[in-house]
Amino acid sequence: MIEADPDKIVDLSMTLSEHLPATWPEHMPFAHKNWSWHEETELPSGASSCSLGPYVTHFIILDEHAGTHVDAPSHYVPPPGSGLEGEGPLGKASAETLDISKLIGPAAVIDVRHLDGQADAGASPPITVAHLESWEAEHGRFQPGEIALLLTGWSKHYVRGEPGKAFLHEPVVLQSRPAWPAPEAAVAVFLHERGVGTIGIDAPSMGSAEEGNEVHRAGLSREMAFIEGLTNLDRLPPRGASFVFLPVKIAIASGAPGRAIGVLP
Repeated sequence: MIEADPDKIVDLSMTLSEHLPATWPEHMPFAHKNWSWHEETELPSGASSCSLGPYVTHFIILDEHAGTHVDAPSHYVPPPGSGLEGEGPLGKASAETLDISKLIGPAAVIDVRHLDGQADAGASPPITVAHLESWEAEHGRFQPGEIALLLTGWSKHYVRGEPGKAFLHEPVVLQSRPAWPAPEAAVAVFLHERGVGTIGIDAPSMGSAEEGNEVHRAGLSREMAFIEGLTNLDRLPPRGASFVFLPVKIAIASGAPGRAIGVLP
């Protein structure tokens, strides 16, 4: 029998809500609407129910990369025959085909919160290979099968109301403040060579606010998985915890939201 100690389970997932900055600017915003209710009522979103009970159900409009989600290789790798640069077989590797075992494993948590604010407005402070080598000097070499989790502290901005604008709107749209720390492409290559197949981050994107393509191409073209939009990574030790992410199984998807948890030692 499998037993889970609730005191050792850490929820690493963001809550999806119409009142939270759940999706990338210019993408379809998250929508959650009522379809059947026990009685006619005015909902927080302003819409009333469409039909009466005897049960409650809602429908959602959900971007593949909303909230806590995984990027599949097809997110950035063009399919073969497209004629686009970098095309290849991984362009057909959509989210439902991901090897789930790559999304479960021992967690290696790299704390880079000290980088917050160390960039110009609209730009991300770079997470470099030197930062990973410094972590290795203290905690040991990254091991094959480990899941590298980049603790930037940026999920603190994922809140309702005006403070939530710091999560995406101010650094990306207005470019009025520095953005989240983001790994350089060389970081993905370095971790891949160490045998790490999955990287997670508690920020809206693995890519920087000003140029997010290079690291995505470097990692996803090597069949790595990127898990973005994590939270509570500060509750995990640098080593010793386990990580689990289970994506929604959506056909031909470039990514998929899901639930991430950490299991403390």
